[in-house]
Amino acid sequence: MTAKDKLRQAVEDLSELEAEAALAYIAQRRERDPVIAAFENAPLDDEPVTEEEERALEASREAYRRGETYTAEQIRQELGL
Repeated sequence: MTAKDKLRQAVEDLSELEAEAALAYIAQRRERDPVIAAFENAPLDDEPVTEEEERALEASREAYRRGETYTAEQIRQELGL
């Protein structure tokens, strides 16, 4: 039995409500942006963080806690965007 045959049988076994849900799922999958799908399916970054990167991260977190950061809107205003 092929995958399509198995799928046809599975569809036949669905209730009307389950069939509607499956159809909605299929429609959503077909309408998805392939770029977003690629990001969602991308593997997690498993590169180790270096000591230098960890120090830079902690320094940026400290600056954030002290309120020494800018919002995206503030930056846009500064650049006249």
